[in-house]
Amino acid sequence: MNPIEKKLAAYREDFSFLEDATQKAEFIIELGKANKPLPAELKTDANLVQGCASKAWLILGCEEGRVVMQAEGDSALAKGMIALLLDLFNGQKAEDILRFDPKKLYELGLDSLLSPVRQQGLEAFLGYLYGFAKECEKEK
Repeated sequence: MNPIEKKLAAYREDFSFLEDATQKAEFIIELGKANKPLPAELKTDANLVQGCASKAWLILGCEEGRVVMQAEGDSALAKGMIALLLDLFNGQKAEDILRFDPKKLYELGLDSLLSPVRQQGLEAFLGYLYGFAKECEKEK
């Protein structure tokens, strides 16, 4: 099993104990509180993810075929979603990211948590990540 799918399965189990969308949103917001904030000098227009409802910054690097990420959002829900995405994808092999179907994230019930605009932001974030993972995989 892909290591990202293993982590997603653990989140799916956590989410199964939550009764409704409000509890799921609170869980995600709590995840964001533990995320390390980006230094101010990295919060630049060049690192801004275009297409997000709130501001989100993403810094990507490639180390020995693994994608390394730093990211932060400016709203509580964005911070939480970013923390979730960092936990799933940061440090993973580019090939594992590319083999993972990002639509599986919706198995957590994200469609009931995120407005259509926020879903577009998630898609934009993933677009940056998957585009970079393709480049990182070529560097091996």
